[in-house]
Amino acid sequence: MTSALHPEAASLLARSHRLGADPRNTNYAGGNTSAKGTGTDPVTGGGVELMWVKGSGGDLGTLTEGGLAALRLDRLRALEGVYPGVEREDEMVAAFDYCLHGKGGAAPSIDTAMHGLVDAAHVDHLHPDSGIALACAADGEKLTAECFGDTVVWVPWRRPGFQLGLDIAAVKAAHPRAIGCVLGGHGITAWGDTSEECEANSLHIIRTAESFLAERGRPEPFGPLLDGYRPLPETERRKRAAALAPHIRALASKDRPQVGHFDDSDAVLDFTARAEHPRLAALGTSCPDHFLRTKVRPLVLDLAPTAPLDEAVARLAELHTAYRQEYAAYYQRHAAPDSPAMRGADPAIVLVPGVGMFSFGKDKQTARVAGEFYLNAINVMRGAEAVSSYAPIEESEKFRIEYWALEEAKLQRMPKPKPLATRIALVTGAGSGIGKAIAHRLAAEGACVVVADLNAENAAAVAAELGGPDTAVPVTVDVTSEEQITAAFDAAVLAFGGVDLVVNNAGISISKPLLETTARDWDLQHDIMARGSFLVSREAARLMAAQQLGGDIVYIASKNAVFAGPNNIAYSATKADQAHQVRLLAAELGAHGIRVNGVNPDGVVRGSGIFAAGWGAQRAATYGIEEDELGEFYAQRTLLKREVLPEHVANAVFALTGGDLTHTTGLHIPVDAGVAAAFLR
Repeated sequence: MTSALHPEAASLLARSHRLGADPRNTNYAGGNTSAKGTGTDPVTGGGVELMWVKGSGGDLGTLTEGGLAALRLDRLRALEGVYPGVEREDEMVAAFDYCLHGKGGAAPSIDTAMHGLVDAAHVDHLHPDSGIALACAADGEKLTAECFGDTVVWVPWRRPGFQLGLDIAAVKAAHPRAIGCVLGGHGITAWGDTSEECEANSLHIIRTAESFLAERGRPEPFGPLLDGYRPLPETERRKRAAALAPHIRALASKDRPQVGHFDDSDAVLDFTARAEHPRLAALGTSCPDHFLRTKVRPLVLDLAPTAPLDEAVARLAELHTAYRQEYAAYYQRHAAPDSPAMRGADPAIVLVPGVGMFSFGKDKQTARVAGEFYLNAINVMRGAEAVSSYAPIEESEKFRIEYWALEEAKLQRMPKPKPLATRIALVTGAGSGIGKAIAHRLAAEGACVVVADLNAENAAAVAAELGGPDTAVPVTVDVTSEEQITAAFDAAVLAFGGVDLVVNNAGISISKPLLETTARDWDLQHDIMARGSFLVSREAARLMAAQQLGGDIVYIASKNAVFAGPNNIAYSATKADQAHQVRLLAAELGAHGIRVNGVNPDGVVRGSGIFAAGWGAQRAATYGIEEDELGEFYAQRTLLKREVLPEHVANAVFALTGGDLTHTTGLHIPVDAGVAAAFLR
């Protein structure tokens, strides 16, 4: 690409951002835009016709200069002369690389030909729900003519590629009054002589289609409400969703672990409450962007939301078995000898009438976007059914897209997942100190993190630092309360689908001699750390057993669990309790693949919420030093003479949960820089 942003490219970015900011115009990462103009040939210094086009991947709403591919138009248009025909059109994608202008920029996408071959300075290809509704209606061609007259032309379904670019170019040449076209089963394309005209034409097509569907559409296109399938009240609905979520995640993760997302928006609840939803869901989605992310069809629970929970769980398991068999048969029906191997037969979308939609992916963003795409599909089905009947592209064409060699190549180029990818962690006391450091380390290694803390403000701040709701969510929890712990785990499963990794870190420290330690001191210390850890671990074990994915529970205990020091009877006894919980739970939960381990830190002063809350002053007084000398004091009494920081404890948690210690349970790792009296025997 050229070093300075060309005015046409700058205008293209601005147009893309405006179009991509409104979900009515296109779905996430869907569609592409282009602009043509004259640039400078760096070799001759003369002018050269260029095209800037959104490259492969990326999203219109957040498109940057680096997301554009810049190509020479003379070379791009010359490809028409060497085009080997539709049976070999995939070869043309590699040829786009020889048309690139300058260094850097994005890889050209499959839609590059559409933009380059159409004789217009600016082209938009978008996936608006209203346009796809016409594109997926049984009589879409007739409806397009009724809606737009001769200003928008119908183009029958064709898989994206070089031939589709030629088709659209021919349509424009044959229809001089046309401002764009509706692509059967796919979306829309619009063009213009200026960026402003192109954008106006795109919006005209989208808004006109919206108005047409609203004015011509019949009421209740999904049919009447089904008896017993009405949405549950919100509190009851979300409680039911939280109870089902770990079981559904277990089903969606049979082939490989998945992260989940829950959506109980009005559109989902209305769709699943209507009589036609089983028929429409079975037809599957249509637009390639939709079914690549949602699979060809969802799994739909066929029970009322008031059915007993165990009955719903059992029925979901039966439907999942059938779904996997049907998906394998779909693959066998259409796979060719050179098709990529089947990627997995689990559903990406699970619809539960009266409750909502569960969507799944390799990370939270992918899971959330899959759900958003199924919402797009619901909108498309509503529009098509309102004016006609929903008629998606043939199953064989869906397979060609899903198992396209170019799509497989894109998947193979994806970076290797991080060690904790697909793992969902809940860390107590994560608003500061050791817990905060653990949350940061787990997120950095690919985990989704539930930041649990008694201090809501601190929890929210840490979750924001970690990147927000696609990476971390805050929950406010007092670990002495069974109700708040249950609510925290419910929040976790509704945010991410489940929980795989729990760190018992919440705690306080009361440093007093035996004769000054009150019963209240003792009870408070034990309620928060011994009882709190027990309650958190019990809820974690219940959920992990339902998920059938194994899991990790880590206790942040202490050197004091094995070392007898002065003036902290309540704290040290509680830590010994936690240490033995590790052994007991490791023995009990191993049958579920749940590993339970501990970390024994010592002298973690810097950044510690406990030390800042008074424990530091008390311990300094015990040792007869100034409080700001405490970290160095602890360091000098160790074998390594090194101060222990929160990050070092976080490193140990990752070592226990990051994959290398897969056969280790019941272990305590000292993180104390070497305290001989605390060696484990």
